[in-house]
Amino acid sequence: MTSPHPALSAIRHKIERAARSAGRDPADVTLTAVCKQQPWVRIQPVLDAGQRVFGENRVQEAQARWAERRAGIPGLNLRLIGPLQSNKVREAVALFDAIESLDRESLAVALATEIARSGRAPELLIQVNTGDEPQKSGVSPREADAFIARCREGLGLTIAGLMCLPPADEEPAMHFALLGKIARRNGLTELSMGMSDDFETAVRHGATRVRVGSALFGGRGDRTGLHPTNEAST
Repeated sequence: MTSPHPALSAIRHKIERAARSAGRDPADVTLTAVCKQQPWVRIQPVLDAGQRVFGENRVQEAQARWAERRAGIPGLNLRLIGPLQSNKVREAVALFDAIESLDRESLAVALATEIARSGRAPELLIQVNTGDEPQKSGVSPREADAFIARCREGLGLTIAGLMCLPPADEEPAMHFALLGKIARRNGLTELSMGMSDDFETAVRHGATRVRVGSALFGGRGDRTGLHPTNEAST
């Protein structure tokens, strides 16, 4: 039996409302609860309320949080949404059900090698740097089609979809629309886009996954865990 969680209920209601306003089935949108750097005391109530999809930014932090717990949580789905170093690929493939931050050829090669070795194949999403921001990871939109083809045809990787982090100072809708356009012309169905401040816009532009942290858990400096703060990365 699940327990009530006001913030989680509010977010799910907003997702449902945004999906219906766009003529979409709300069931086609999955909420990823971004729990990076959150204490377990905040995560447990979200679990108790029925949430099972969680996003993590760092492999080591996720291992410490979930490795010993995951066997006791049926249906848990762990997603890496932060940058992945090539030397952490083995650990990431073993722990995560999805890696949303595939952003360069060397990482694609490392993932293909480890998937072949281990026989475990997490869902893979390619991160697209829709704003071509030099400080951010991600494939340039101009290179996305070729990179997708290399991953599929050259390395035999199954690519499920795309992920993006729009520039903080630009209208996110144009970046969501661009990501959707790239996905459609490459036959990709998963779109991970939208965070605490813009997930409703993302849903209206076709997001199948939204990544929400601060609106769900509160800011990392907020001891109540229930009062949202602005947080650019979740």
